[in-house]
Amino acid sequence: MTIHLADTSGDADYKGRIGNLIRDARKHRGLTQLQLAERLGTSQSAINRIEKGHQNLSLEMLARIGAALDSEIVALGAGPTHLRVKGPTTLSGSIDVKTSKNAGVALLCASLLNRGRTTLRKVARIEEVNRLLEVLNSLGVQTRWINHDNDLEIVPPRDLDLSQIDAAAARRTRSVIMFLGPLLHRADDTFELPYAGGCNLGTRTVEPHLSALRPFGLDVKATDGWYHAQANRTVQPGRPIVLTERGDTVTENALMAAALHPGTTVIRNASSNYMVQDLCFYLQELGVEIEGVGTTTLTVTGREEIDVDVDYSPSEDPIEAMSLLAAAIVTRSSITIRRAPIEFLEIELAMLEEMGFRYERSEEYVAANGHTRLVDLVTHPSDLVAPRDKIHPMPFPGLNIDNLPFFAVIAATAHGQTYIHDWVYDNRAIYLTDLNKLGGRVTLLDPHRVQIEGPTSWTGAELMCPPALRPAVVVLLAMLASKGTSVLRGTYVIHRGYEDLAERLSSLGADIETFRDI
Repeated sequence: MTIHLADTSGDADYKGRIGNLIRDARKHRGLTQLQLAERLGTSQSAINRIEKGHQNLSLEMLARIGAALDSEIVALGAGPTHLRVKGPTTLSGSIDVKTSKNAGVALLCASLLNRGRTTLRKVARIEEVNRLLEVLNSLGVQTRWINHDNDLEIVPPRDLDLSQIDAAAARRTRSVIMFLGPLLHRADDTFELPYAGGCNLGTRTVEPHLSALRPFGLDVKATDGWYHAQANRTVQPGRPIVLTERGDTVTENALMAAALHPGTTVIRNASSNYMVQDLCFYLQELGVEIEGVGTTTLTVTGREEIDVDVDYSPSEDPIEAMSLLAAAIVTRSSITIRRAPIEFLEIELAMLEEMGFRYERSEEYVAANGHTRLVDLVTHPSDLVAPRDKIHPMPFPGLNIDNLPFFAVIAATAHGQTYIHDWVYDNRAIYLTDLNKLGGRVTLLDPHRVQIEGPTSWTGAELMCPPALRPAVVVLLAMLASKGTSVLRGTYVIHRGYEDLAERLSSLGADIETFRDI
């Protein structure tokens, strides 16, 4: 149970509850007691005493533990938010897909390339964006929300000041690594960035980023919790840059480095995913020439300086669209999902059709960015069967890696046995076993593969929110279909990637209450 520090009635019980919270958060982060102790500069025995409720804790130590676990479970003031869900639920009505979270954070980073004013339309107002805005503000960038439509104005200073960078905010998002590409051109010859954080998805090397940026003269060493960068601007790419990983953020970093390189840069094995395309369209608005958008080979002719006032609308989020599809499927509901970016959902919908999903789609129309194809989808209650083959992600145009977890809750409603192979992340599949606490039958075969038996009779339960974004939403969607009352505790990770998700699901008829402990 989460409690406030002000709630000190029953000292032994209070320490015991705090200890249980710390233990649960540590396990969700995949840390041993020794690893947490090393982060805090204390002993394993001290952590053991804390988790057993046998250790007095100062406010300073509680704050340090919260920071080490990147968790709101121990907090001063209002405390963390939780969700109480009553089910089972049948949804109805219509909902618009919001703009892309991943495109939004890339565009915030890319705004550093421009000395002029950038106005981004209908930006997803999520915690990931808030953290990046805090970092940008600490560099001297002026930002403001200019209306209730979430339009955001960004005005950079003539010179960026990294000496006052908000390290705490930077460490709460992995997106800050995409500052490397712009800062290569905008910062001093030597600069530092804090290590990046974000979802707990196992070991994710940053080497592909560094490999992509070395041809531009950027050398980075990682020590003492910081990236120490040195830029030699006399170095220029002498041949095409071949990315060792077709990653979205790796491609974005290379694109931003190329944007202020006045020559022509060829990037091969580039991601062609939705957020990369949005970044390309934004850079084109800045005057950067890019050929091959939507392919794995990008030819970029950059500019020596960019100083223009630009207005850009990022496209809608295919991952949110998939979240809403999964919500409709698991609750056997008929809803209308408007403004779904169909070109980034076609494989997912083909897979769902194979499983027996019934839906209608409108004619295509164009998003506000002038490029992305959108449709409206109408879902129908469907009796699903397990697919014949395993479900696994691939780089675009394959099944999106971020959409893969939603197939776990969908497979749990289908008749038969489904195998899901999450080959990209080291331990994300582990969090899918949280569905078992709601009645699911999910077997972890190894850190990358699960077997799911369906259909499922969902039953309400109280869970700690998984620390990975998409599995956290998967648990919430299962709660919509669960009989009785469920509680999902510590939902900050959902707010990282979704704007008002609980409220928006409630607008479709879900019974979800946001609350804090007293």
